[in-house]
Amino acid sequence: MKSMTGYAKVQCTLGDKKLNIEIKTLNSKQLDLIVKMPSLLRSRELEVRALLSALERGKVECTVSEETAGSEVSLNEELLEARYTALRQVADRLGAGTDELLGRLSTMADLWNSTADGELSDEDWQRFATALQEAIRQTDAFRSHEGDVMEKDFHIHVDRIEEMLHQIPAYESERIDTAKDRIRRWMAEADIKNVDENRFEQELIYYLEKLDITEEKVRLQKHIDYFRQTMAEEPSCGKKLGFVAQEMGREINTTGSKANHVEIQRLVVVMKDELEKIKEQLGNVL
Repeated sequence: MKSMTGYAKVQCTLGDKKLNIEIKTLNSKQLDLIVKMPSLLRSRELEVRALLSALERGKVECTVSEETAGSEVSLNEELLEARYTALRQVADRLGAGTDELLGRLSTMADLWNSTADGELSDEDWQRFATALQEAIRQTDAFRSHEGDVMEKDFHIHVDRIEEMLHQIPAYESERIDTAKDRIRRWMAEADIKNVDENRFEQELIYYLEKLDITEEKVRLQKHIDYFRQTMAEEPSCGKKLGFVAQEMGREINTTGSKANHVEIQRLVVVMKDELEKIKEQLGNVL
């Protein structure tokens, strides 16, 4: 089982350039990719996204930052002059000042050309792709570690639900006897006489069948077993575990509505509490 929370940071050297690749992942219903890269990699964005899709699901933020040693920067004076002239004409028509105009224009990144800019060669792309795949591998390993921690916690809560389930039979015979005594007491208080015992037994059986929770207990145990099996066998099981937990809740609720016994109701409350603790964390399972 894996968590959707992950992190990795890998550095890649391409000539005089150093690229820092950082991946952060959080929980999300679908794969939500956010990619931030320098202009050097812009033409490779689709390929980068294709590699990142291996992370399957979650909010994935991949940031590639560039450290360049020894590069020179030059100003695109022609573009600066064209923009300054155009903006000054507008300012003159509006009667606005132009004192800070040149300073503001100089902060535009596209006016500056770096010797580090340019197309990435196929060889450099392969080196970068290898580094990106390593970052993805480390992120996946982080997710697996977080998933192991969550799985241990899930086992604690599932074991607790199963423990409560196994305590229910101890109260069932008492529960049935109490129901029979209550019906007989009602009849006595109503001063009902000349009761057909056969018909009474038939009606009593019909009533007790309505209170029977055997099927609910069997189904709940099967859901518990399937929850454990799914955790052990499927790395990406968040959605499936959510469905199983929903079915577990349905059986627990039905057991509670049929319980008609204080101690069984107490056990149901504990099971509901443990199930809620599971559901709180399921949203972060891959």
